[in-house]
Amino acid sequence: MRLCICFVLLSLSVCASAGILERGRFVWDAAGGAWDMFRAYRDMREANYKNADKYFHARGNYDAAQRGPGGAWAARVISDARERWQSDVSGRGHEDTRADQEANAWGRSGGDPNRYRPPGLPSKY
Repeated sequence: MRLCICFVLLSLSVCASAGILERGRFVWDAAGGAWDMFRAYRDMREANYKNADKYFHARGNYDAAQRGPGGAWAARVISDARERWQSDVSGRGHEDTRADQEANAWGRSGGDPNRYRPPGLPSKY
């Protein structure tokens, strides 16, 4: 809950120079983008499919960015924080972090997430 409140306050401060309607839209898009990122993460955990993580990275970022600037901002903040944690704490290495960030950027820029889809991943995802 505290993370949600911090996220909303941070998104409000990012768009402080915009008008009230623009700020509201940015915050709404950012919240929706955060939900898109969570949904992709949840699906990745549920699928538990070998070599599918880049696909879910790209898909979460793509879905979030489709909401607009707020969604793209949320995707970037969440992706960067996750990769920073993964690289520092989990010990997966910088090469994996670089590949994840490539998939994140691909999705955020509007690239088709299926570029990273592994063969055999159930169509549900």
